[in-house]
Amino acid sequence: MSIFLGLLFGSIGTVYMIWGKRQSSVMYIVVGAILLVYPYLFSNAILIFITGAILTAIPYARHRGLI
Repeated sequence: MSIFLGLLFGSIGTVYMIWGKRQSSVMYIVVGAILLVYPYLFSNAILIFITGAILTAIPYARHRGLI
């Protein structure tokens, strides 16, 4: 399960990095890089999911003006 979650959030991180490069947004690039790397640091699937969901929501919430 953790391999699947790592692949899922790694894919989201890749999209964030590409989007950040096109928009010249450092926040998207940094969050994308963290999403690519962090699954290697955790082995617990629940921890990977929670961390990935929070990291994925940060740029969205910032774009909507929630944070």
